[in-house]
Amino acid sequence: MEEPQSKLPPPPPTPPTTPLSLVKPSSKNNKKRPVKIFRAFRNVFRSFPIITPACKLPSLPGGRLPEAKISVTGTLFGYRKDRVSLSIQENSGTLPTLVIDLAMQTNALQKEMSLGMVRIALECEKSHDSNKEKTKLLEEPCWTMFVNGKKSGYCAKRDATEEDLHLMEVLKAVSMGAGVLPSKFDVEGHVDDEMAYMRAHFERVVGSKDSETLYMLSPDGNSEPELSIFFVRI
Repeated sequence: MEEPQSKLPPPPPTPPTTPLSLVKPSSKNNKKRPVKIFRAFRNVFRSFPIITPACKLPSLPGGRLPEAKISVTGTLFGYRKDRVSLSIQENSGTLPTLVIDLAMQTNALQKEMSLGMVRIALECEKSHDSNKEKTKLLEEPCWTMFVNGKKSGYCAKRDATEEDLHLMEVLKAVSMGAGVLPSKFDVEGHVDDEMAYMRAHFERVVGSKDSETLYMLSPDGNSEPELSIFFVRI
């Protein structure tokens, strides 16, 4: 008699897919009053003087933010041992207008933020091609990243993936905060790393066609932002 064939374990069940309800961002940018971010990680974000970066960054006039600002939703997310990504949305219910993979691991950025104020500078070079001179700043494909003046590496703009959109859908009701999403299973049933995220309202300040800044304000009313992200074309 033939021996019965060994049965393979059944594959893990496929998690239900959250229906996508995010809408396209409007063509007009609505100006809103500054919104304070909730300090979700009280043991992580602390008030220390801003570290002066070595690279050239736009300074705040008079030490204060300009009065005219545009409020956007920013989300920093990534697996702890993988690169952190930045997603910018008009608000939490719209599709991302910008997704950039930053040149830093998620756990490294968390550690950097636990030490005090963080300034991230993303620099790109102006193109000498007349056909590319009209490229908008946030549409540039490649960037050199500096964290508190130290070069971190190179990062790139990309299209939002299905996983990105699923994350934005799950966080749709979250206006500001931080946390960890449950682990997922890969095709072999192994548990993947946890997805950490931090979401906040950012004030987008457009200095010129070659300079934009995202300021994340502290909840205690301080004028200095705990996290600043500079986009500079030089």
